[in-house]
Amino acid sequence: MKTRKIPMRSCVGCTASKSKKELLRIVRSPEGEISLDPVGKKPGRGAYICRDPECLKKARKGKRLEKSLECEISADIYDRLAEEIESEAGK
Repeated sequence: MKTRKIPMRSCVGCTASKSKKELLRIVRSPEGEISLDPVGKKPGRGAYICRDPECLKKARKGKRLEKSLECEISADIYDRLAEEIESEAGK
């Protein structure tokens, strides 16, 4: 049997390379809306982050999400993402 290739992605917070299933995808839709993409199928430009609130803090401090998504991200969006990541980590 052939072994399947596991897609790897880098976290924008800690820059660790992990499998795509271990990371959360944050997507900027064509309309400019930023949201969490738990399935990984939403259309738009995406960035991956660990399910750890510390990684989001690192990404926010270095403006890595803004660079990756190529747009400005307001503080309320970061707060909403932090709440969603904390709820995902609790699962």
